Amino acid sequence: MAATGGRGLRVDAARNYERIIAAADQAFEDVGRAVTLEEVARRAGVGVATVYRRFRNRDQLLRAVFDHLVSTEIVPRVTRETDDPWRDLVGALEATVEALAGRQVILALARETDAFHVEGVHRYLESMERLLGRARGAGAVRPELERRDLSAVIVMALATVRPDDPAGLDRRRYLALLVDGLRPAPGVLPPLSTVGEQASTASPQ
Repeated sequence: MAATGGRGLRVDAARNYERIIAAADQAFEDVGRAVTLEEVARRAGVGVATVYRRFRNRDQLLRAVFDHLVSTEIVPRVTRETDDPWRDLVGALEATVEALAGRQVILALARETDAFHVEGVHRYLESMERLLGRARGAGAVRPELERRDLSAVIVMALATVRPDDPAGLDRRRYLALLVDGLRPAPGVLPPLSTVGEQASTASPQ
C-alpha cells in the first residue's frame, strides 16, 4: 500500500508540474516578465507553495518553460531523419521557426535571462549539427556552412514575424528565400567572425 501511495504522489507531482508549465507558458505570453509565481499558481489551479517547491523564482520557471517548449515542440521534429538529408535539414529549420514564431514573448524573455543553457537546447543543437553534417556529406548544401549559419537563418526568418500576418505568409516566403542560400554555389561565403562563436553554442536562434 505504501508503494502504491508513493506512486500516486509521484503521478500527482508530475501532473502538477505539467499544469504549472502550461499555465506559466501562457502567463508569460500574456503578461510578460511582470508575471508572478502567484499568478501562475492561480492559473494552474495549484497552491502557491506547490509552485515555490519546484521553482525558487520566476527566472527558474522561465527556464523550465523554455526547456519544455524546445524539448516537446521542436526537438521531436528535428530528430526525424529520412533518406533525404536536404529535406530533413529544411524541415528542421521550418519546424524551429514555426514553433518559435508563436512564442515571441517567451523567446525574448529567454534571451534576457540567458535561459538557453538547458538540456532541450543542447539536444536541439546536437540534432542540427547532425542534420547539417548529413546534408554536407550528401553535397546538398554549401560545404563551408556551419551551425551558426543555421542559427542566423532562423533569426532572420523570425525577424519577419508580425502580428498582422497571423498566417505567417511573410516568414514562410523569406525562410524559403534564405534556405535557397544554403544550396551549393560557385562562390565561397566570407568567413565568420569569432565574436558569435560562444553565443552560437547557447541558443537555437
